[in-house]
Amino acid sequence: MDDGTTHDGTDAANTAAVATAPAIVAVEDYPGGLRGCLEAILMAADQPQREEDFARVLGIDASLIGAALERMRDAYEITQRGFELRHTARGWQYASRAAYEPVVTAFVTGGQAARLSQAALEALAIIAYRQPVTRAQVAAIRGVNSDGVIRSLAVRGLIREQGVDPESRAALLVTAPLFLEYLGLDSLDDLPSLAPFLPDSAGDVAHDAASGSRH
Repeated sequence: MDDGTTHDGTDAANTAAVATAPAIVAVEDYPGGLRGCLEAILMAADQPQREEDFARVLGIDASLIGAALERMRDAYEITQRGFELRHTARGWQYASRAAYEPVVTAFVTGGQAARLSQAALEALAIIAYRQPVTRAQVAAIRGVNSDGVIRSLAVRGLIREQGVDPESRAALLVTAPLFLEYLGLDSLDDLPSLAPFLPDSAGDVAHDAASGSRH
């Protein structure tokens, strides 16, 4: 029987504490309470989230959000999960533990012999033509979270982070030198135009997107 307490020790009364802004969702309506809501958001987020970001959606005071996130981080550490809840200057985000990096690399690269998936090719094309671009922008264009394929591209050395978007604080993605090497190109200016592969009505849009992103 549910005693009203989440697995990380967060009391149901605390989860119902309302911040100054009205809640978009009510955490008490969900089986996992505050912890479940935080986990769901973290799984869907494509960049670190601050306590204030969670508070705005859940209507919970940011200080209570921070305390719950810290308890979640400690709980994951105790149970020796393959992932961790990492806190940086940019916010909170799930990440694979450093100890498992060889496992992740082996899976992602497949010995460097595996071919890129369709999803990875889509993300790589977006980054190549729109760089610098954030993970959120790639996801918006593809219409789906792209964290996994972006990580795959980074592990393969095809893309890298370069700078931070001033508005969203998200890392900016660009292609790495290896990308040009694989394609046999000297510079990004040698990338083929997208216009011949698109309907006439979209030609101008493609041209603007490609030319406007090459600085």
